[in-house]
Amino acid sequence: MNIDDLIECDPEKLSGTPVFLGTRVSIKNLFDCLEDGESLDDFLEQFPTVTREQALRMPEESKERLHI
Repeated sequence: MNIDDLIECDPEKLSGTPVFLGTRVSIKNLFDCLEDGESLDDFLEQFPTVTREQALRMPEESKERLHI
């Protein structure tokens, strides 16, 4: 899975805010939940349109792109 399989930026969806592909769930929601100490399962329960694979891959892809 590459970044194009994870993120969509469409002016018609949340004014172009990056969202998980095929959803209206912003990427920021995942990071906010994790920063607040919520588990991945909690996030997926709140946002059932995001797949587990998408949610797991996003932090990995971010880390790779930021070279950290």
